[in-house]
Amino acid sequence: MSDTPTLTGQDIGQAERATRALLDRVLAEVQTTFHQSVVLNLTANAPAPPEVDALVTRMAQGLKVDRSTARTAIDELVAGGLVDPSGDPATLALTPEGAARFATIRRGIDQIAERLYGDLPSDDLATTHRILAIVTERANAELA
Repeated sequence: MSDTPTLTGQDIGQAERATRALLDRVLAEVQTTFHQSVVLNLTANAPAPPEVDALVTRMAQGLKVDRSTARTAIDELVAGGLVDPSGDPATLALTPEGAARFATIRRGIDQIAERLYGDLPSDDLATTHRILAIVTERANAELA
């Protein structure tokens, strides 16, 4: 029996890079960067308009990027009229154009997910999700 794990970081990395390449095609069609798409996603799916500082922190921690990278994505979307900062503390809301852009991106992501995962057994997907969540939690603990 081999001591080599059947799942490695290389496997996870290759799957992530291949999937990301498909996402990048969708994003290129709507002239949106990956970081901008994350802002749109987090804003669209927030239960209430997210505070800008909290959004920057979430992106920095979740994506392992510096705060300025996250802030730049927000500023670019504001300048492009896709999100609107308002309130005190400053919160973000999607503009109608931002909501339309997000809907287009979401449709593209849903189509990718259906092609890649649609025919896989739900039990296997649930197990994979659980394992990847544990691996992510452990890695984040080591980074903390």
